[in-house]
Amino acid sequence: MAMDFLALSESRYSVRGYQARPVPDELLDRVLESARLAPSAVNKQPWKFVVVRSEEAKNRLRTCYDREWFATAPAYIVVCGDHSTSWKRPADGKDHCDIDVAIATEHITLSAASLGLGTCWVCNFDAVACKAMLGLSDSWEPCVIIPIGFPATDSVPSKSRKDLSEIVSYI
Repeated sequence: MAMDFLALSESRYSVRGYQARPVPDELLDRVLESARLAPSAVNKQPWKFVVVRSEEAKNRLRTCYDREWFATAPAYIVVCGDHSTSWKRPADGKDHCDIDVAIATEHITLSAASLGLGTCWVCNFDAVACKAMLGLSDSWEPCVIIPIGFPATDSVPSKSRKDLSEIVSYI
């Protein structure tokens, strides 16, 4: 049964503890397909998704963000953006790479949640080390690391949000 979008948005939270069991390929493929279908400025799709599942690669990636909870994830998706192919707004040159990558990343997290998987946006990592580890060329940037897996049974949602009246205005 499909989940109502508002209910999905309310249920999704940043998971900081994962079960040891691997993510089945069919679930991972569905999540990645959701990211592939994400909208982007002028449909440039300036992204790449690097799935990190081997023990050796996971251990190397974990040096870029050394947190105990992060190490519990059975897999990671590193969302990368290509600034050389992203759309730039003609009026002021604004690069939409980060926006496009963020949209794709949110497709990943919501798709994962709809399938019973947990994720967390990780942006506070050593991007230089991550880029080197992944062997990315100059125009590519690792933007977000998403640990992905089944939430640990003791994983507790923590989600405070401002009231709608604090963030919306009508004119």
